[in-house]
Amino acid sequence: MRQLLLLILLFFAGQWLVKALRRVGNAADAPRNGPFDTSARPDANPGNTGGAQAQSQSRQLAEPMVRCATCGVHTPQSESILAAGQRFCCAEHAERYAARPTGRTAR
Repeated sequence: MRQLLLLILLFFAGQWLVKALRRVGNAADAPRNGPFDTSARPDANPGNTGGAQAQSQSRQLAEPMVRCATCGVHTPQSESILAAGQRFCCAEHAERYAARPTGRTAR
């Protein structure tokens, strides 16, 4: 009975240790300037006139993703191929889409 209780105790201690290590790892990966850090705000330093401009340049939106008309995979818009008014993830899918029969020939 003691061995069973010891195993249960070791299991919970191991789980706690794994979670603690993950929290420490995530905290190390987090950006240094958090939402409550006032040193990075342009209004915190009145003499800093270029802060707002530099901050707006660093906060650019992510590139929009588009869905491939053939397979449904999402790719960045700059890497996608535009053919026949549709977006594709690769040239092979664009060719396959263009080669498929349409209209009366599809029957």
